Amino acid sequence: MRPNLSPTTGSHRLRKLTGAGITTLAVLAADACSGADTTTSSAPISPVANLATGDLSHGADNFYTSDQVTRQPVTFQNQYRMELAGNLFVPNNLATGTRAPAMVVGHPMGAVKEQSADLYATKMAEQGFVTLSIDLPFWGGSEGEPRNAVAPDLYAEAFSAGVDYLRTQDTVDPERIGALGICGSGSFVISAAKIDPRIKAVATVSMYDMGAAARNGLNHSVTLDQRRTMIDAAADQRDIEFTGGPTEYTSGTVHELTAESTPIEREFYDFYRTQRGAVTPEGATPETTTHPTLSSNVKFLNFYPFNDIETISPRPMLFVTGENAHSREFSEDAYQRAGTAKELVIVPGAGHVDLYDRTELIPFDKLTSFFQTNLR
Repeated sequence: MRPNLSPTTGSHRLRKLTGAGITTLAVLAADACSGADTTTSSAPISPVANLATGDLSHGADNFYTSDQVTRQPVTFQNQYRMELAGNLFVPNNLATGTRAPAMVVGHPMGAVKEQSADLYATKMAEQGFVTLSIDLPFWGGSEGEPRNAVAPDLYAEAFSAGVDYLRTQDTVDPERIGALGICGSGSFVISAAKIDPRIKAVATVSMYDMGAAARNGLNHSVTLDQRRTMIDAAADQRDIEFTGGPTEYTSGTVHELTAESTPIEREFYDFYRTQRGAVTPEGATPETTTHPTLSSNVKFLNFYPFNDIETISPRPMLFVTGENAHSREFSEDAYQRAGTAKELVIVPGAGHVDLYDRTELIPFDKLTSFFQTNLR
């Protein structure tokens, strides 16, 4: 298991860059336990009683639990012998000896499995699937140092590692496993599926192409000079950290709102900084949650998940995005590039973060029918 770290504000700092850094703040704002516990409910990792409630309209229920499902915290290794943490959800009405269809569920970039992924995993388990929510490496309960590091290849590998684990379970049909990625994990699951044919069906919700977001910003708003500023800052920070200097963080969700806060900043703040969705994993602090390390964040510049996306076909792909989502461009781009077995669902009236936890807006019926049809 990873060591229990306790970052302090003295040695871990958040830097907001000028120029490209400000743009990236808006672009990457999202992103933001082993044992034998078989309880049917779980609570946030850390107390949030002192936080504002947040907007709980449209059935917002990030910490949803179900008496129809058994949740068990699990750990397993990826191909590089790093230990990953997950929650395994098994339907209580699954008959003895039955091998059910299954799926791996990934959280938004900068988040942890208790944020959105557990909700989706629980809801899909209620429909008869065995589901596994995972913490990506460097986040939550999964191993990886430094904490909050960006490593797109290892993020994609985590989905294949989740498939490794599910294929060993007596309750799972090893030939009927899919994957579901929320926000940044949508791009990671696509990257994984391109080289892992064991993933039989792929769905993404509120997807970010984390590579394009870092290179270009929303609507291609980042210039080449701004990108170079980001690269220079990351290179300078590598020198500082190599010689023992403090770790610095960037982007992520703002910690307070002002009159100048953008709509995107407000959207993410309402989820990540209120009781609606706030989680502080063991070993982290509220000051570091959702923030990737500054020196590693540029790794996304070399991440091109949609290249060769058409090679996933004939395995089916489903892209779900909100009508008003600032990230809609990424789902539409992936849909255009994907092969023949594809579908784009645009949820009326929904924004990006709405599809993290607003159960009245999330099209669980569509997700259920997609996986039931394609994991027969």
